[in-house]
Amino acid sequence: MAPFKGGICPCKLKDGGSMKEIEIGHSKIQIIVGDITKQDTDAVVNAANRQLAPGGGVAGAIHGAAGPGLWEECSKLGGCETGQAKISSAYNLPNKYVIHTVGPIYSGSEDDPRLLRSCYINCLKLADENNISSISFPALSTGIFGYPIDAAAQGALKAIMDYLLRDTEIGVVRMVLYDQAAYDAHLMALDAINAGVDLT
Repeated sequence: MAPFKGGICPCKLKDGGSMKEIEIGHSKIQIIVGDITKQDTDAVVNAANRQLAPGGGVAGAIHGAAGPGLWEECSKLGGCETGQAKISSAYNLPNKYVIHTVGPIYSGSEDDPRLLRSCYINCLKLADENNISSISFPALSTGIFGYPIDAAAQGALKAIMDYLLRDTEIGVVRMVLYDQAAYDAHLMALDAINAGVDLT
């Protein structure tokens, strides 16, 4: 993988925080601390359960902000297997689409990184198939699914970087993190990737 180019973006977020921005091919990866339900990207990714039902964490927040129409549509999508992704409208969210993916429940097995990578790749494929040029991700599987944040951060960023080096129309991929510790873990993961160190 080619070394990434990046630095602290000169812009400031509304809450006064900074954003890390990395150029990959013709695209950008942005890393911020923020609210996944308040992003201005074309699509937002839901850390879903296999039923695509409202629940806790990110799924609860997204369904709550989107309103009942989201579950009404999701209930007709036939669920979603771990590592796969489905797309819906975004209803009351400030996005056009929600892309739902089911991350792995961390077990320490060799399947965990493969399935986590599949989540990111399949979401990005759906974005390209639907002419989505910007997309926001939460840190998949790092909440109640128990995936260690350092390993999850590197797995997420490697998957996104690999995808963006392909022929893609996606211009911005944003990682929206829930706190400073998760933000710092993603910056450390970037350093590890550039140094050729595997944290996964």
